[in-house]
Amino acid sequence: MTAAGFDLVTIDSPDTDRMAGFWSAVLDLQEVEREDGDRWIVLADRSGVRQIGIQRGTVRPGSIHLDLACAPEDFDSEVDRLLALGASAVAEPRVETYGAIANLADPDGNLFDLCAYS
Repeated sequence: MTAAGFDLVTIDSPDTDRMAGFWSAVLDLQEVEREDGDRWIVLADRSGVRQIGIQRGTVRPGSIHLDLACAPEDFDSEVDRLLALGASAVAEPRVETYGAIANLADPDGNLFDLCAYS
């Protein structure tokens, strides 16, 4: 028997088009699948590997979050870019022993972090 493997992260949202647009812009992904109008949208990287599914549903913020990473020299500009795309800051960016971190939320309130490891 083969164990189940990772497929993709699925985010529930009442506005799947808005969330697909947000995460496409944040992670430079493209829509590769859509079912029932806007009930289910899949985003993939440039090589076609599925990364995120956006599914129409009820938002339950805080149950899971994504960690994104960038180069230390890009941290401030990347935080600015994410905020301009519709993210909100949950806390002030800070420096920890491993590097800089910004705690953010997407437009539906789902938490994610941006890390710049030093």
